[in-house]
Amino acid sequence: MTPRLYLVTPADLDIDSFADRLANALSGGDVACLLVTDEGRGEAASQKLVERLVPIAQAAGTAVLLQNDTRTAGRCRADGVHVDSGTEDLARALETFRPDGIVGVGDLRTRHDAMSVAELGVDYVFFGLLDQSEEPEAHAKTLKFAAWWAEVFETPCVALAGASMDSVEACAATGADFVALRGAVWNHPEGPAAAVNAANAILARHSLSVAEDG
Repeated sequence: MTPRLYLVTPADLDIDSFADRLANALSGGDVACLLVTDEGRGEAASQKLVERLVPIAQAAGTAVLLQNDTRTAGRCRADGVHVDSGTEDLARALETFRPDGIVGVGDLRTRHDAMSVAELGVDYVFFGLLDQSEEPEAHAKTLKFAAWWAEVFETPCVALAGASMDSVEACAATGADFVALRGAVWNHPEGPAAAVNAANAILARHSLSVAEDG
């Protein structure tokens, strides 16, 4: 099974122009999910942004998740939330969005943390820290956690790649269900569509290679 792309919005996005950048990215190929991160822009600005992004993404078959914002997600008919702000917020998100919406969880620092939240019935676990500055390659701990998880557990996992497109292959090799990209897409010299196309090509080649080896 080919891993799918999971895009993370850039930290410095411009509300007025990002909708066009997203549409461009999604024109480049399959994207399973878009995570709209919380950058302290405020509730009104967040709602304005998400109201513009949701129809664009959903028309392309891409789910939209909001980071730690159940209120805006509900108002804007987003597909769910990504929680990395603690167990109380996770419990609230599960109560609000399950069973029809998506609830994923991040900021997992230990194996015990990951196993504990999986037992609550989350839809995915996310390995990699969104609040750290991006390096070219995926963090070694991210790869280690994702490989362990993919081998042992059924709950899907996301592995956060680095700022380099080359890091997609390393994340795919862990067996993760999704590979998350941020700067590698939004800062690609040929534009977001070319980046999504290139990332999907890497994922497809990886899956073909695994199938042939098997």
